[in-house]
Amino acid sequence: MTLIDRLNGINLYLIGMMGAGKSSTGAELAQALGYQFFDTDAVVEAAAGKPIAEIFADQGEAAFRQLETQVLAELATYRRLVVATGGGIITQQQNWSYLHHGIVVWLDAPPTLLQSRLAGDQDRPLLQAPDWKTQLTQLLGQRQPLYAQADVRVWVAAEDSVGAIVARILASVEERVCAKADSARLN
Repeated sequence: MTLIDRLNGINLYLIGMMGAGKSSTGAELAQALGYQFFDTDAVVEAAAGKPIAEIFADQGEAAFRQLETQVLAELATYRRLVVATGGGIITQQQNWSYLHHGIVVWLDAPPTLLQSRLAGDQDRPLLQAPDWKTQLTQLLGQRQPLYAQADVRVWVAAEDSVGAIVARILASVEERVCAKADSARLN
């Protein structure tokens, strides 16, 4: 039985900090599984008709988080999806009820890699501070315990290709699915 058969249409949700590679990895992962790919940030922007930075500026972070939750709730009703989530989606407790409808994969990238990928990025509202590296480190510290609730943790290194990360995700997800199946048979 293949992993695709074992998944039986269960969604995969990619979580992790901004810059971890959720969007680029998610698109290739979806292709490998024959799933559809969605990025919650892109869906929020399409629904709002404006970029996330504008949503933050006009309505604040709370309004953005509410839109993000609505998008996640809608996506969770479908099957055979890979969903790249915004880095802070895990900060809203109710989002976990949607995430747990599928398999949650944490792309865990070290702070130095995140900093190199995010340097000069003007599209991240939470990093628009003079000392953005400190802000990033603080966000990471606050969010790591939440990310750690994921079903699968996949390490991301600077030298990793997207294909290598996808291969590790597939192997880790297969291990998780098989372990759950074995546990169910024993009980």
